[in-house]
Amino acid sequence: MRPLRDPVWQRHGISWIWNAQARNQLCTASEVWSLRQFLQAVEQWPRDLPSKHGNTLVVGGLDGSLDLLTPDDAETWLGEEIKEAILSFQSHYQGETALIFWLPCGQDRIKCHPATDSIEWRCAAPDTDRLLPFGRILWGEANEYPQEIFLRDGSQSAGLFHRRIT
Repeated sequence: MRPLRDPVWQRHGISWIWNAQARNQLCTASEVWSLRQFLQAVEQWPRDLPSKHGNTLVVGGLDGSLDLLTPDDAETWLGEEIKEAILSFQSHYQGETALIFWLPCGQDRIKCHPATDSIEWRCAAPDTDRLLPFGRILWGEANEYPQEIFLRDGSQSAGLFHRRIT
C-alpha cells in the first residue's frame, strides 16, 4: 500500500481515519456528523459542509453501527446503504470535497494485507474471528487501491485514503 503524507485527504476523496490528532486537524467535535445525519442527507446534501471552510464532512458512528449487526448483515448493509451514500456524496460534490469516516478503534479493527492491498474489518464480539472484506465491498471495482495516511515521517498510520470509489 502506498503511503500518503500529503494532506490532500483533508480536501478531497474518501478517508477512514482512526488517529485523534488527524481528526482534530479536521474539525471540532461539534462538527462531526452522526452516521444517521449522513444517511438522512443522501440526495439532499447541503451547499456547505461543516468543516475545513465548507469543504469537508467528518462522520462518526460507522464502527458502532457495524458492531451492532451480524457479520452477514453488516456486509450487506455496508455494500448497499453505506456505499450508495458515499457514491451519492461523491457525485453531488464532484470529488471537490472530502468525506471522512472517524473510526476511533479503526487501528485495531482494520486489517491491511500488504501483499494484496486488501483491507478487512474485524467484527466485534462474539464474532471477533470474522473479517468483513471492507475494501472489496466499498471499492472493489476501483482502478486504484487506497493509500495509507501518515501525518509525518516515522508516525503510525492515521487512516486510509481513496481518491474516488466506483
